[in-house]
Parts: sequence; structure tokens; C-alpha cells
Amino acid sequence: MDDPHYLSGLQLTGRRVVVVGGGTVAQRRLPRLIRAGARVELISPHTTPSVSAMADAGEIVWHERRYAEGDLADAWYALACTDDPETNAAVCGEAERARVFCVRADDGDLGSAVTPASGRYGGLLVGVLSGGEPLRSAAVRDSVLDGLHAGVVEDGRGPRPEDTLPGVALVGGGPGDPDLITVRGRRLLARADVVVVDRLGPRELLDELAPEVEIVDAAKIPYGRAASQDVINSTLVDRAKAGKFVVRLKGGDPYVFGRGFEEVLACAEAGVPVTMVPGITSAFAVPAVADVPVTHRGVAHEVVVVSGHVAPGHDTSLVDWSLLARMRGTIVLMMGVERLPLFAKALLEGGRPADTPVAIVEDGTMRTQRVLRSTLDTVVADAAAAGVRPPAVIVIGPVAGLPRPGQAA
Repeated sequence: MDDPHYLSGLQLTGRRVVVVGGGTVAQRRLPRLIRAGARVELISPHTTPSVSAMADAGEIVWHERRYAEGDLADAWYALACTDDPETNAAVCGEAERARVFCVRADDGDLGSAVTPASGRYGGLLVGVLSGGEPLRSAAVRDSVLDGLHAGVVEDGRGPRPEDTLPGVALVGGGPGDPDLITVRGRRLLARADVVVVDRLGPRELLDELAPEVEIVDAAKIPYGRAASQDVINSTLVDRAKAGKFVVRLKGGDPYVFGRGFEEVLACAEAGVPVTMVPGITSAFAVPAVADVPVTHRGVAHEVVVVSGHVAPGHDTSLVDWSLLARMRGTIVLMMGVERLPLFAKALLEGGRPADTPVAIVEDGTMRTQRVLRSTLDTVVADAAAAGVRPPAVIVIGPVAGLPRPGQAA
């Protein structure tokens, strides 16, 4: 028999489901059972901390003991998830006699049911089952879900209601790598009639759009040619009032030095509804991919993110550089390459030690990423010698001097 399985969906809301075993397999299966509304009872002398937390929260009932004959009485469905084949066989044996479908985690062919690789897309549950090939099932499921989320695979119902909101979607595109945009951001981008994009947005994603989508390049290049913010605001409002669904695609997170809230206010004043989709901020993500944690136990317990557009001596009402110089934690400087000499000088004069580690990550998350490691007293000369250019994130503090993974301390 080539395919002994008959794929079906179980309505488990309010029905007793017994899970035997409290290890990592149960930990993976329980959330979906809970979401389905099943009345889950778990039988195991031990559990993982996550499973124990589900019991503490009242999401499941935990019987802190070993399985015993009769535990499947009145059950509709059972899962044998222990690491003991004999126990799993006994559970499946009782299930067979009681005519309860049972999944056997250690050997799926010996159970009366198998668990498909599944995932959700809105109200759609996608399941893939390839007998004896769970990794293949998972790979196909992931491909289908990725396509649905990206909008390249149709779900048969047309756009979801939240995907056709009128007006403007303000989407954070992340630090640069197109894979780091959020799932919702990518889905809304696929539905756009007009895309207004920044230079630092994940522009590779534009190639996936339909030919009729209008692309507006905001061209917000620091210290160079720039589209006026008023022009950007009016573009968003005018296109939206013309009945277009407009996606404002920005780099990083729109509310972290992205002027996103200015655009939201402009739309609100014009009566244009806005959907806000946060993004992964470059302030933390870019150092992370360069193995620079902005916090670390015993090293740094405070982080300050500062805009490089507010330079020492230019607007002292916005940033207290003397206070930043005295702090012991991490300073993340955004858009600070051009004025790095001013920042370094202010911190040194304010009392920051000259040997304070500094890391500059240029083109973070991108193919062209490079990292410069220096100290506060030499970073200006080192950056000039290396030809560091924007966009770059500058991290100042002890975390920038931590050894990289695989490097001797």
C-alpha cells in the first residue's frame, strides 16, 4: 500500500485528549492542541519547564505520575510521547482496544494516527503529510506558508481584510537583508498599489512586485539629495485619497529615528487611515549580526540609542553628552559616521576612558557588511583609514570589546 493515511481534521474543542510524556515532543504538540480547544490531560512524572508552565497557567491538567492502564478512558485522541518504547506501545495498545486514535512519536508506523506538518495562515490551516518523511513534510509546509505570507501563493479567497485596509501601511523593512522584514510587512507589500521606499529599505523586495505597482523613491540620503518630508507626506496622502493602497517601506523600524510618526500624523490630519507594522531596528540587529550584543550579563545593563543628527554643540537641549560620557553601559550611535570626530571628542572630554571599545558595523546584514573594531581614542583615525561610509551603526562600550564566538578571550 503506497499511502495508508487518510488526512482528516479533528474537532477537539472541549474533548478529552491524553498526552503521555512531558518531554520536548509533548512541548511541541501541546500548543496546537491547546489552541484547538482540547481538554488536554498530560501524564508524566517529569516535564520540561515550558510544559510545566502550561500546567501552572491552567492550559492543561498534569498528572504527575507514570502512565497506567485505563488512562485513556473517555479520551477522543491520544499521543504517546515518552522516550520509553514499552510505555508508548502500551499506550497504543490501550488506544487500539478503546478505538481511540493514537499518535506514537517514536515510531509513527506503529500508531493509528500520524501528525502532519502544519501551520496557520490567517484562518487557513495548512497540513502536509509524507509518510515516513517528516522533514520533507515540514519543508513543503514551510514553502507553502512562505508563499502565502509573501502573497505569491493565492489562498483562494483573495486579500484578507487586514490586507486591504484603505490608506497607508507604514512598514518597517528591517536592517537591510530582505529576509528580515516581518511576515506581515511582506504580505502587505505584496498587496500594494503604490510603494514609497527609502534608500535603506530592503529594495530587493521591489523586484517581486507586479509590474503595475507604482514605485516612488523617497531618496532620503543623509547630507545629500533628499526628498522633502512634506513631499513624502503629500505623496502618501494623495495616492491614498485616490483609492490606492500605499505601502511606505522604510529601513529598520519606522519609529526609531525613521520619522515614521511624522508621516502618521500627516495622514491622520488628512483623514487617511494608517496601519503600523513595526520592523527590526538596525540599532540592535546590526550589532547582533556582527557578534556585538548591546547588553551582556555582568558587562552592560543599560543601552542608549542616539541619533547622529544631533551633534555635540549643535543642540544641547536634546542630548546631554556629558551624561552619556559618564554612563558605563552601551551607546548605539545611528547615522553617526559623518560626525564621528565630534562624538568621540565629546565622550572623551566628558570622561569616557580612552580605551573604551568601539565597533562600527557598515552595511549590516548585507553581503557587503564589514566590521571595524577600535577604541574611543583611535576610532576616528581608524575609520578614516578604513574608508568607513554610511550606513553604519557605531557601538561604544565594553560590549564592543567582548571576544567573538570561537575567539579566545
